[in-house]
Amino acid sequence: MMKNVLLICICLFGLALPLSAQKVDAKDILDRTATAFRQAGGIQADFTVQTYAKSTLQGSSAGTIRLKGEKFLLDADGVKTWFDGRTQWSYLTNSDEVNISEPTPEELQSINPYALLSIYKQGYHMKLGKADAYGGKPAYEVILTASNRKQDLQCVIIYVTKDTLQPLCISMTQKGGNSVAIRITSYKTGESYNDNLFTFDKKAYPTAEVIDLR
Repeated sequence: MMKNVLLICICLFGLALPLSAQKVDAKDILDRTATAFRQAGGIQADFTVQTYAKSTLQGSSAGTIRLKGEKFLLDADGVKTWFDGRTQWSYLTNSDEVNISEPTPEELQSINPYALLSIYKQGYHMKLGKADAYGGKPAYEVILTASNRKQDLQCVIIYVTKDTLQPLCISMTQKGGNSVAIRITSYKTGESYNDNLFTFDKKAYPTAEVIDLR
C-alpha cells in the first residue's frame, strides 16, 4: 500500500505559471512545477490508479487527496491516511483499525508529497519525451530514468499541461517490470483547510482499534 501512496502522491505537484516562449528542458519544467506546488495553497485532486504486472492490468481504483504544505489527507483503496507533518494515522476500513507512526525520512520518501518534490534530483537522468499532447491537451512529457539499476523506481514518465503545468498523468515502472499509471481527473488549488483536517479524530471512529507503532 505504501508504494501505491508514493505513486499517488508524486504526481500531485501543483499548478504553475506558464513557461516562457524560450526553449525549456526537463529540469526547468520540474523545477517550476515543484516551486508552484509550494505556492499553491491547499490542493485537492481526484485520481484513478491502474496497476500492471508486466503490461497486464491487475486492478484499478480511485481516490482523493487533500494537501496543505507537507500535510495531507489521502483516501484511496479502502485506506484513509492523515499526516500532520510529524505523525501519520492510517485507518483500514475492512479491519476497523488505525495504525499510528512517525515516519522516518526514508519512509516519508514513500508517502510525503513534499519529500517527493526532490526525487528527480536524486539519482535520475531526465529528458523531454517526444509526445506533445496527452488526453487531447497540449502537454510536456518528462522522462526520468534511474541512474542505478538497484533503485526501486526505474522509470517515471510525467505528463503536465504546457500552459499551466497541471499534472495530467504519471506512469512509473518499478524494478522487475511492474508499473502503475495515475491519472488526475480533477484538480483544484487555493483551497482553505484547517490543520485539524490532517489529524485523526478518534471521536469520528469510536470503534476503531488503535495500534500505536511509535
